[in-house]
Amino acid sequence: MSDVKVIKDGKLYFDGCDTTELAKKYGTPLYVMSYTEITKRLNELKEQFTDKYPGARVAYASKAFCTEGMYEILKQQGACIDVVSGGEIYAAKKVNFPAERVEFNGNNKLPSEIDMAVEYGVGRIILDGLNEIELIEEACKKYNKKMNIIIRITPGVAASTHDYIITGKKDSKFGIPLDEEVFMPIVKQVIDSEYLEFVGLHMHIGSQLFENDAFLQALDVLMDWAGKIKKEYDVDVKEVNFGGGYGATYIDEQRKPYSFFLDPMMERMNERAKEIGIQCPVAVVEPGRSIAAEAGITLYTVGQIKDIKGLRKYVSVDGGMGDNIRVALYQAEYTGVIANKAEEAKDDKVTVCGKCCESGDIILTDFMVPKSVERGDILATYSTGAYGYSMASNYNNNPIPGVVLVREGKSDWMVKPQTYEQIVQNNVIPDII
Repeated sequence: MSDVKVIKDGKLYFDGCDTTELAKKYGTPLYVMSYTEITKRLNELKEQFTDKYPGARVAYASKAFCTEGMYEILKQQGACIDVVSGGEIYAAKKVNFPAERVEFNGNNKLPSEIDMAVEYGVGRIILDGLNEIELIEEACKKYNKKMNIIIRITPGVAASTHDYIITGKKDSKFGIPLDEEVFMPIVKQVIDSEYLEFVGLHMHIGSQLFENDAFLQALDVLMDWAGKIKKEYDVDVKEVNFGGGYGATYIDEQRKPYSFFLDPMMERMNERAKEIGIQCPVAVVEPGRSIAAEAGITLYTVGQIKDIKGLRKYVSVDGGMGDNIRVALYQAEYTGVIANKAEEAKDDKVTVCGKCCESGDIILTDFMVPKSVERGDILATYSTGAYGYSMASNYNNNPIPGVVLVREGKSDWMVKPQTYEQIVQNNVIPDII
């Protein structure tokens, strides 16, 4: 159990707050994020990466958890952000996030999003499509700006994780294919453009990784191409973005310190840069899950309990796949505790399910709870800070839950819960009915 999760007086406390009181005050379902845990991870990255290697940057992967409050924390902590949509750019602008600390990623950037990014003046655009150059140049011409470009490669390395979160193998929608007749003309086009500044190369091989072999293999591929660019065009790769993917703890995984991944990569990159005859590039990382996942829990209230003798006991809660789709999407596993009975013996095996009209709406399978579990109890599921709120939906017209930030015993709304009126606010009855 992390430092911010404490069981005291029979209850679960999270960053100093009694979770049963949070449920009573704010209602459930409820996402709860810990300021202490978020800043702890950012401080680890400072100590193990940005303070250690000159020029190094941390660009938080916004897709893990994106709110104005999260961006405000990142802004105050001096981090950069990695954005992949117009909506994320819009949220960054709302909190006056420094544009030079914004890096724009994504495999199909819309013309309107590229226009927004160039007008905003983002620090980097990560090129990820064969036809993006013209769109970026058009926007640059419109606003009389020159944009820094990092080209995302597909390194052809398969990481050991779920197929849905592998992104670095050759058959991927992400990155520029490393066929010489495709890749090198793209590089040349960027170098020759009066509106674009070629800065470096980007890779990302997948998520929820606990070993560094695949990272090092991918880095070798990337540096091979840095060498070809130097030889062919006499241009240095000044920056290398390693992507993210560092694993978080959900059940019993042992997360590795950031230095476990980054020190060997920096050593390898320095060696390869000397071989090529360039300065060691500035390194950038894009952690998202490893910062946000363990910083969040979700609180539910127990409702119906169905005991099918000899088969299974279902414990239903007031949320489900609408607030955590990852279980149904790719069999993600979680654990947790009955927050108001946290010290009682866990002597009953149950399946925790949600309220959506889908048999696949399962939150926890073979989960041990006290036999006394009953309607009105509060269930807390752990490590839901990444891809919980950010992937939430209105399935069955259920409202998206609110998010509360907790910090050393204090709490406040980060995102207020959606109302029924907000769900239907854009509905209209067509005149043709």
